[in-house]
Amino acid sequence: MMRITRWISSSLRAKLLALFIVLSTIPLIAVGLISYQKSYQSISSHSKASSMLQADLLGTNIDNLFKDTERLLELSNNPQVIHFLFSQSETYQEAKDILQTFTLYRDTYKYDNVLNISLINLYGKGISERRGIFQSGSNPLRSPHFQELARSPELILRIPPSLMSSYDRVDGFTYGSQGVISIMTAVKQRITHEVIGFIIVDLSDSFIKDFCDRVTIGTTGFFYLTDAQSNPIYVPPVSAAELALVQATRLPARELERSGSFVQQTTGPPRFIVHTSSQATDWTIIGTAPLQEIVAEANRIRQLIIISVGLSILFAITLHYLLTRRLTRPIQLLQHKMRLTASGYLEAKVKPDGRDEIADLGQSFNIMVEQIKELLAQSIRRQQQLQKAELRTLQAQINPHFLYNTLDSIVWMAEAGNHDGVIRLVKALSGFFRLSLNKGRDWVQIRSELDHARSYLIIQQMRYRDILEFRIEIDEELQEYPILNMTLQPLIENALYHGIKNKRGKGLIRIGGYSDGGTIMLTVSDNGIGIPGERLEALRASIEQPVQAGDTDAEQSGFGLQNVHQRLRLYFGAEYGIRLDSTEGYGTHITVRIPKNRGSKDEEDYAGG
Repeated sequence: MMRITRWISSSLRAKLLALFIVLSTIPLIAVGLISYQKSYQSISSHSKASSMLQADLLGTNIDNLFKDTERLLELSNNPQVIHFLFSQSETYQEAKDILQTFTLYRDTYKYDNVLNISLINLYGKGISERRGIFQSGSNPLRSPHFQELARSPELILRIPPSLMSSYDRVDGFTYGSQGVISIMTAVKQRITHEVIGFIIVDLSDSFIKDFCDRVTIGTTGFFYLTDAQSNPIYVPPVSAAELALVQATRLPARELERSGSFVQQTTGPPRFIVHTSSQATDWTIIGTAPLQEIVAEANRIRQLIIISVGLSILFAITLHYLLTRRLTRPIQLLQHKMRLTASGYLEAKVKPDGRDEIADLGQSFNIMVEQIKELLAQSIRRQQQLQKAELRTLQAQINPHFLYNTLDSIVWMAEAGNHDGVIRLVKALSGFFRLSLNKGRDWVQIRSELDHARSYLIIQQMRYRDILEFRIEIDEELQEYPILNMTLQPLIENALYHGIKNKRGKGLIRIGGYSDGGTIMLTVSDNGIGIPGERLEALRASIEQPVQAGDTDAEQSGFGLQNVHQRLRLYFGAEYGIRLDSTEGYGTHITVRIPKNRGSKDEEDYAGG
């Protein structure tokens, strides 16, 4: 998570991607969820309403059938029927008239589902369409249904096949495997309203079977009927597991008085239950199906919505990738070029593509880089000019210093009356300054610098004849390399005045040189009195400080050493200059470190020697 956060915060493209995904996917997901919820509710409601409509249709058909069939019960008011049931004897004509009345009702109301119409009195005498006049072998009042009608003559009983006993078949006629629904009511005497018999109408239950076998819920669901006590009246052929579910299904108490639907939780998948009641019979029509089948269409719409939202998100991300690639690629290129420029590579350029703000930014960057290059070039030129000015200033400081010491020597010899020595010294001084001035150039060959040092040592040897000897030992090969003018003379002067002059006996100044890779090492050493440790550390620290005019501490600590060191560092860099080593009582050793094949780029500053 932290990596993702850092990636998003460090990349403009990642920020745009995150923002684009949030702005595009959240509305898509919200629309998808709302659409799914609405479609789920709509399809579920439609499926439930369709199932309820089918159940209501069966209930209405049952009600209409019973209402039409129960018109036959009007025969209980027929005088011939009452007379037949009340009397103990009958004539053929009376029986024929009753049967013709049955036929008349059939022809009038088209009772296709009526199987038989029967009449029976309390003594077992009866008449039916199928048997004619008959005498029952059992007492009708032994039937619980007849007993109930005897107690409540106003009732109309509607008896499903499962509740029809042998006592109820008063004429002894059976219908084989065909299911029969019987409608019964009592026949009363007109004046006393005493029950004198019963009328029974037998109906085929084929219309119920046809409906339950033909109409389904979902794919595998089915309808079945139960009586008022929730006992199954008709269940289509189903598996043992589904039959167990039918037997275990009980409508909630709040559902007994009305039609409705609910979801039944079972040990398996939940099932959808729809039910309605027949007003004429108090029977309940129940439809059951796996809930998944009822909402199958909603699930398909959900899958379609998920796929649509997924494709929309994929399209949005692809579109974002293409757009941000077009937007961020020039920015990334500009960022890369800026990093190159920041690292010091000023040749980095951006090739603007287009005319938008990013292209204008790239063009502005190119202009800025060019201006920076021009400013740096100006700064370098000014710095070079400043370095040259500082070098000449330092050289101008060295030359008067040497001249002062040399003139002091000439005065000393003149006072001593050594006129020939004065002449030779003046001539040597003239040659010294000819090489020193070098036509105003800052660079000479090492060979010329050694000649210059030799002239200086000759001058000083004339003054200190008894105490000074010198040796110059440098390979001819190294003498061809360039060196800054007036580099060695101040070091020799320092060795003479601070080392040899204060030594008892003759002193020796040795000038040497060698090559160390790409570096030339020139040495000036003496066998003078050396420098104490604390003084040596102070001198080393002082030569690292820039020379300031009128600095008395610098003059006391070695004006020439400081000037030479600063000149070398100004031109070559901090890794070059001089190093001072000394041992008290044994002498001093100075090393000059300069680069090989490195000199002024201006040919006029170089003296061929």
